[in-house]
Amino acid sequence: MAKNKTEQKQQYMICALLDDLVPEDHLVRKLDRYVDWSFIYDICDPLYSNRGTNRVDPVVLFKMMF
Repeated sequence: MAKNKTEQKQQYMICALLDDLVPEDHLVRKLDRYVDWSFIYDICDPLYSNRGTNRVDPVVLFKMMF
């Protein structure tokens, strides 16, 4: 075996929709039907700067905790 032989690694790119990954009976889907999440924007708005890169959606971050 040659010691200088480089190993090629194949890279994959997977495209998936969150709707396809989260089951219909998941807690967040059930809550989403009844909760208006816009209050989170009001709470988080003073914590974000108007300069720099775009912020990560605070509602998405909150839902990720479930």
